[in-house]
Amino acid sequence: MANFKVVTQKPAGVTFDLADGQYILERESLDPIGAEILTIDASTEEEFIAQAKDADAIIARGRKITKNIIDSLENCKVISLGSVGADTVDIAAATNRGIPVTNVPDTFIEEVADHTMMLLLASFRRLNTMDQMVRENRWSEGRPLLSEFPRLWGQTIGFISFGHVAKAVAKRAQAFGLHMIAFDPYIEELVMTDYGVEPISNLEEMLSRADIVSMHAPSTQEVHHLMSETQFKSMKPTALFINNGRGPTVDEAALIKALEQGWIAGAGLDVFEQEPPDPENPLLHMSNVILTPHVASASQRMAPETRRRVGKEISLVLTGRWPKSCVNPSVLAGADLKRWQPYSMERGPGSG
Repeated sequence: MANFKVVTQKPAGVTFDLADGQYILERESLDPIGAEILTIDASTEEEFIAQAKDADAIIARGRKITKNIIDSLENCKVISLGSVGADTVDIAAATNRGIPVTNVPDTFIEEVADHTMMLLLASFRRLNTMDQMVRENRWSEGRPLLSEFPRLWGQTIGFISFGHVAKAVAKRAQAFGLHMIAFDPYIEELVMTDYGVEPISNLEEMLSRADIVSMHAPSTQEVHHLMSETQFKSMKPTALFINNGRGPTVDEAALIKALEQGWIAGAGLDVFEQEPPDPENPLLHMSNVILTPHVASASQRMAPETRRRVGKEISLVLTGRWPKSCVNPSVLAGADLKRWQPYSMERGPGSG
């Protein structure tokens, strides 16, 4: 009989990160503690609750973990996410029940930073338009068009939120000679200045100064539609907007209007409010917009490392230790958990 019951929603189809269906990578940490993973093939929330209510842990994949689900849990000690964002879990409900919610805030940061720079460079150098000109035998039009724009060196990039990804982007942007400014009321100024970034305390001021605005805010109610008409009107008509963060942080109708009305010059987007986007979404038909299908974090390393991390975080909590990453760390203050100590390749777990 298993020591612990770990449950997760069965995916609707074969997914890129769970193609084997055996949870082999998660089980590297869960098998040694006698934790069994149960896949729940539930079409409704009630069906999921019926099989999950006595679970010791939940892997939050394939289904939103709502307040209704969380309030029904009788024995759950941890909910684990294989992502940076935690918007698929009702964090307030989990916190109220004293359940830590773990995430993976550091595993694929480099990939997202690279993708941000790719969209930035492609948008700034009008890659879509240049490619189309070559294919349409409009060879001679490319140089005159690009000659209308300044060089990238010396331009100003403004970061909305200055977390892990923005910091990694800042390292890259500095090499391209960009001046960097950032708005994030929750980050100390000294953290920004250490990265060569000028702190700006007012969002509209930052937007008015930036030639390129890069959105990195998480998807929370506080920043829902943080970028709307007022904010886009604050930007330069020559500015570009890059979003590799979360779709709901942007009022998409306002972004479309900004592009159509010329409030801004263009955009590079990896995320949308609705995913996948409606085929009739105007963003899909604009020549001044470069789009990718929410793939910024994707690499050969991403899926295996996040899956291992999910298993490790669950194992740590179920064996009375602190998780490495926790979205709602206040719940750990009163928990009967030992401080987690990093693994040593030579001495093993928790050996100091």
